[in-house]
Parts: sequence; C-alpha cells; structure tokens
Amino acid sequence: MGMLDRTIAAMKYRVLLIQSPEGFAVTCPALPGCWSQGTTEAEALVSIREAIREYLEVREEVEREEAAIEGAAVCVREVELAAG
Repeated sequence: MGMLDRTIAAMKYRVLLIQSPEGFAVTCPALPGCWSQGTTEAEALVSIREAIREYLEVREEVEREEAAIEGAAVCVREVELAAG
C-alpha cells in the first residue's frame, strides 16, 4: 500500500447523491469535477470512492510534474486534520 492509499483511507469526503430514473449521480464537492454514477445508491458510493482515489492520484502526479518542471525538490508528507 502506497503513501497516498494510507492518506485516502484516513480521510472522509462528503458526497452528494442525485437520484434520477436511471439511478444515482454522485459528486464530491471538495474535488471539482469529481463525479460518478451507479444504478443503485450503494453502487454509486462504491464508484465515487474509486473516482476520489483516482482523482487524488492524478492530482498528486500533476503536482509532482509541475514541481519538477520548476526545478523544485518534491516531497510528500502526511498531515492530520482535526475532526470538526
């Protein structure tokens, strides 16, 4: 398990479920553009978990690439957020 996987497992994200005749659309407002869907609520929640994981992995990769282009040293650290 990589460092990012541990960080994601420790965090909680609020998601919005939108029901329609076709099933459920789901978005994570804290991560712009992070959407998914499912035919059931449970399926949509499983799907958004994977979408969040992929979103964070891509964002980290892009941030590393941008820092490397600028010649900056890149380090990944974990921080904890207090509940509330």
